Amino acid sequence: MPPPFRPDRPRAVQLLAGAALLSGASVAQAQTLAAPVPAPQAAVAETVATGLEHPWAVAFLPEGRFLVTERPGRMRIVQADGRINPPLQGVPEVAAGGQGGMLDVITDSDYARNRTIYFCYAEPGPGRSNSTALARARLSNDGRSLEQLRVLFSQKPKYASSAHFGCRIVERKVGGKPDGTLFLTLGDRFSRRDDAQTLDNHHGKIVRVGKDGSIPKDNPFAGKPGALPDIWSYGHRNVQGATLAPDGRLWTHEHGPRGGDEINLPQPGRNYGWPVITYGKEYSGATIGRGLRTQAGMEQPLYYWDPSIAPSGMAFVSSDRYPGWKGDLMVAALKFQYLARLQLKDGKVVAEHKLLPDVGQRLRDVRQGPDGWLYLVTDSSEGRLLRVKPR
Repeated sequence: MPPPFRPDRPRAVQLLAGAALLSGASVAQAQTLAAPVPAPQAAVAETVATGLEHPWAVAFLPEGRFLVTERPGRMRIVQADGRINPPLQGVPEVAAGGQGGMLDVITDSDYARNRTIYFCYAEPGPGRSNSTALARARLSNDGRSLEQLRVLFSQKPKYASSAHFGCRIVERKVGGKPDGTLFLTLGDRFSRRDDAQTLDNHHGKIVRVGKDGSIPKDNPFAGKPGALPDIWSYGHRNVQGATLAPDGRLWTHEHGPRGGDEINLPQPGRNYGWPVITYGKEYSGATIGRGLRTQAGMEQPLYYWDPSIAPSGMAFVSSDRYPGWKGDLMVAALKFQYLARLQLKDGKVVAEHKLLPDVGQRLRDVRQGPDGWLYLVTDSSEGRLLRVKPR
């Protein structure tokens, strides 16, 4: 298959056309992929709450309330009117520093009955080591603390690093119904990137576990010697965006190095190439490995960015709140501080629009709420919770 479509960079389009021809694609196909990008529809950001310290994720509670994580190691409930509650009690010890801390959070699909949440964080280990952990807890009836805390998964091996924790959680659905399992995305821990190509560790992987921490018997490597049974896919760098498409498929995006941020649709047992193949370079500008972009047995991304936008957070629009946006994919950008709206056709990206460039802070997460509006959190010492409205 030809390399993925990049509509906004002429150099990338030129490379795409050449690569498409080398792969056997027709000239017409390459030119079709390089079609002009239509003008974007504008959006505005409405402030819901301010004064959050490096918020990382937002989940939704009944009565219009929000559950927000703060990277230094806290969770807070934000009231519908924007009032911020004191930090929840009962959170585990967190290795806060660099990119590590309290990271993603979601509510269980049956939250109204069980008040269960799932969250992931940088879990401290011996000495200065740490790794990504996934935990389950019950939010107390008074909304002040976590109860019945249980760690469901802990990334192995632990390693002394403050980078590349990954850490997005998605509740899997089959046939539109939850199947009792969770996806968790993991980073390669930066200096352990070669681990992403081996199956005896969790670095650079996506894993799938039961809500009770069990290993699903139909995981692709369950029962295979030398492979950890919770691995779903491998060859990833640092996956900080994950969501289910309307058809139930898992979509993810991951940070590239200098360029090469990717969107993927991780399939069980597949190898997504890092660091053997990549559309990025070392931060120094040097070539990574042999400079390969394709290799047999390794998956191509659906889409990539060059230069890197540093994506974090991902959501599909399924509501009718945004005329013309239904089915579009939203991606928050840290580096260039905008919200990317990706238009899709037949499972491919056909256009990218850059929204909210005037927010003025790094965008860390984007989610669609039960009210149909999109919500963002901004990664700042004076972070904000924002509601996105069409203009």
